[in-house]
Amino acid sequence: MKYSYKELKMMHEKISPFEFKDKLINLANYSAKKNNRNILDAGRGNPNWTAATPREAFFTFGQFAVNETRLTWNLGDLAGMPKKEGITERFYKYVDENKDIPGTSLLKSIIDYGINELNFNGDEYIYELTDAIIGDNYPFPDRMLPHIEKIVHDYLVKEMKYDINAGGKLNVFAVEGATAAMCYIFDSLMANELLRKGDKIAIMTPIFTPYLEIPHLPRYNFDVVYINADEVDENGIHTWQYSSKELEKLKDTSISTLFLVNPNNPASIAMNESTFNNIIDVVENYNKDLMIISDDVYGTFVPEFTSLMAKLPYNTLGVYSYSKYFGVTGWRLGTMALHEKNIFDKKISELDDNLKESVNERYKEMSLDPSTISFMDRIVADSRLVALNHTAGLSTPQQVQMAFFSAFALIDTNNSYKSLNMNICNSRKKLLFKGLGLELNANENDAAYYYQFDIENWARIFHGEELVNYLKSNYELVDVLYRLANDYSIVLLGGDGFAGPSWSVRVSLANLESESYYKIGQAINEILTSYVDEWKEKSQLKVIADC
Repeated sequence: MKYSYKELKMMHEKISPFEFKDKLINLANYSAKKNNRNILDAGRGNPNWTAATPREAFFTFGQFAVNETRLTWNLGDLAGMPKKEGITERFYKYVDENKDIPGTSLLKSIIDYGINELNFNGDEYIYELTDAIIGDNYPFPDRMLPHIEKIVHDYLVKEMKYDINAGGKLNVFAVEGATAAMCYIFDSLMANELLRKGDKIAIMTPIFTPYLEIPHLPRYNFDVVYINADEVDENGIHTWQYSSKELEKLKDTSISTLFLVNPNNPASIAMNESTFNNIIDVVENYNKDLMIISDDVYGTFVPEFTSLMAKLPYNTLGVYSYSKYFGVTGWRLGTMALHEKNIFDKKISELDDNLKESVNERYKEMSLDPSTISFMDRIVADSRLVALNHTAGLSTPQQVQMAFFSAFALIDTNNSYKSLNMNICNSRKKLLFKGLGLELNANENDAAYYYQFDIENWARIFHGEELVNYLKSNYELVDVLYRLANDYSIVLLGGDGFAGPSWSVRVSLANLESESYYKIGQAINEILTSYVDEWKEKSQLKVIADC
């Protein structure tokens, strides 16, 4: 179905940008077929690359595991369950006999790493992975399998810079991607009276759209304070950092919880030291009980990324997804991590007696003394409505793939894979800027996974306030999005749907062939040039008329 300009304009500010994107795709598809060209959908967030080698190791190990089941019991299509005793010897024999199978070399390195570097018992470690990849048992412990948790734990410490020296012991919960983590966290905060309907929370913007939408659902109806990335550099260009004035909003102790994505989405810029220090100052000196949820999914694309959880380990719950870095959105692999000593448990312990009794009633089937159950364990239980806690946990084959990705990155001490990821994103951003006719300045905090282009900001810098006023008086952002889809078969998302500047667009730098980004830049440039030419012509006519 081809939507008209009038229909799209009516829908633009009334539906989610991701729902609106689907309408633009319909228009772009129609335009592409009519003009015999390809659609360029730069609105999607999943990358067009995948981590091949750890997948090869996973599937090769899967065949070893199936062989193990047949050693136990083999009735044709039916086999038994793997056995632990002697499995280390059998594994190394299998690897030795199958050296030429893709992934075998990495597979051996992953097992060697666990045994030699992490001091795992060989039979215990290999059996856990074997039984897990077969998927014949419920996850146990339900939060995460122990050897796998250790590997994932070390990966997060390496990539997110989680500070176990400052924060103490860290527990990890394997979940179905970062989106599942957020759903579980919201629900558990409410179930444990840490958040109540109508409470005041803060959100750092711009941010991934669901973080803006969830708080206003009827079951939450939170009072939201927005902390805006308001800083610009000496040229007036957005740095996507947060001024001390904006962060002072967090001094309000009635704000109980802060939600953020770092590096942010859609600009994909990580917080710098100044932003970190201002947040730390506010928390340590004005709002000590602030609960912080930090979604760090794009952190692996920034060279020296550090999560806010490393800076404020007591106050922060860290969320991470493997989806973007390893090209694994379909696997649904994510984690949430929390230090054993944390503000969430403290606030539960400080609930008044009536609330505490009510909350403990929810978990009474789990323990004779529900008050001793940690917030992390409560999240696990809440993920299955408590009553089904014994069936909680991410599927075990997913946990094995997660472990293999993590071990692959830990073994890669030269960060060769990381460099490939970063080079892809940065080269595409250069091509986009070339098409836009703009100079690209280096930014050490730039993940380059997305680019948020602020048209109003561009107009002001290069043509002054008069062009800004002209655009706002005669057009809306939907005009640009419509022309991109209709005239060029290009789909972008509006930045306003992320609580970003109302005249901005988000370009995903991850999901198209590299040469496409030069074309996208050119298309935006041609549209903006047409606006500039139109403005100049009308300005000249007005001067003539005035004379």
